[in-house]
Amino acid sequence: MSIRTEKVASQIKHQVAEILSREFTYDKVGLLTVTNVIISPDLKIAKVFISVLGDETKKENAIEILETNKKHIRKILASKLPLKFIPLIDFFVDETTDKIIHMEEIFKKIHNDDND
Repeated sequence: MSIRTEKVASQIKHQVAEILSREFTYDKVGLLTVTNVIISPDLKIAKVFISVLGDETKKENAIEILETNKKHIRKILASKLPLKFIPLIDFFVDETTDKIIHMEEIFKKIHNDDND
């Protein structure tokens, strides 16, 4: 990733996090955190990864709501970012935290089995 795309991705990450905290209530989408933004080299597509606190249903609902409102989010981004073209946005659940928790459970189990 070039310095320019990294900078744009960072700006989008910051702005989307602000938009989500202002525009979407906790009871509507749960607790969301923007964990990463990957932007295409031509700056036309941004993949926004979010962490959602809750079960699979909560995650699916959050993504559905965000996908439904991505044009609105993009419009707000256009007013906040000094870019000629605002990238199309796609939202994805970041499963990293879930994977870390699962790995920790496996390590605990292995450790407990070794102690027995």
